Amino acid sequence: MTLALEAGLSLPEQGPIAVFRPRGDTMLAPLPVDRITAIQSFAPDAAQLKARGIKVAPREEGSFAASVVFLPRAKDECRALIARAMAVTTGPVIIDGSKTDGIESVLKDMRKRADLAPAISKAHGKIFWCDSTDAFAGWNIGPTANKDGYVTAPGVFSANGVDKASAALVAALPAKLGRAIGDFGAGWGYLSAQVLPKHPEIETLHLVEAEAVALDCARQNVTDPRAKFHWADVSRWQTPQLLDGVIMNPPFHTSRAADPALGQAFLQAGHSVLAPGGRLWVVANRHLPYENTLTGLFAQVSEIGGDASFKVLEAVRPKRRV
Repeated sequence: MTLALEAGLSLPEQGPIAVFRPRGDTMLAPLPVDRITAIQSFAPDAAQLKARGIKVAPREEGSFAASVVFLPRAKDECRALIARAMAVTTGPVIIDGSKTDGIESVLKDMRKRADLAPAISKAHGKIFWCDSTDAFAGWNIGPTANKDGYVTAPGVFSANGVDKASAALVAALPAKLGRAIGDFGAGWGYLSAQVLPKHPEIETLHLVEAEAVALDCARQNVTDPRAKFHWADVSRWQTPQLLDGVIMNPPFHTSRAADPALGQAFLQAGHSVLAPGGRLWVVANRHLPYENTLTGLFAQVSEIGGDASFKVLEAVRPKRRV
């Protein structure tokens, strides 16, 4: 951003500035902090930004004098964010991204639709900008029904259709789950949408999801009044009641890198909210070492389903917390 300002970018002297999709630790200098609203729908990043004294909103509202878009990896989400920024901005829209996030492709496509300032390159990334224009309105692909009939949105997990691992988990679940259930990392709601009609014994099902965009989709896919929706990091979510069971297909990637510790954190979070006789059901890729974590947390762990690619594990009776 400093290089851009030195190269001729002029920020409006007054008015709010929207910053789309900054990570929790993204350096935002030299933007004026008191004028920034970070548009961040991922709960852990939103919490980190708030802790830094930055105003945060899961969705953009109102008008902004300028906007900065930090490109995510998903192509459709990149383009949707740019279109959304253009729609709410009266001044410049600044695009910042790395080569691994597809900045070169975005730059090429944007040049066909608008007059861009010369791109500045540094550290495998680029930054460029243009005045707000409606030339990108067609890029704003909102939530739509996927091939399986569920409402999803660009950038959410398994947006194009039902994830095979999630389907394997549903197929392996027992006939009775309990009265109070948690769906951790609920995404756009596939597991809950499948479970609720088949299990009349469920009185409450808590969908806990860190990505607000995915949770908005889940609200459309899961209309059963027993469903309760929570925008939260599962590791920090406070359960209103101890649960009889938790179902999950946890993520195991941080950006592009595999991070089994992320899935293990989900398992620990599930353990922490279960009643003494509670059960946890998780699906995972076969190579992930979740049995070791579960054995330390539960009295009994067994494989109850899956195939050559996935395993469905059931963990019973959480061990007493020290």
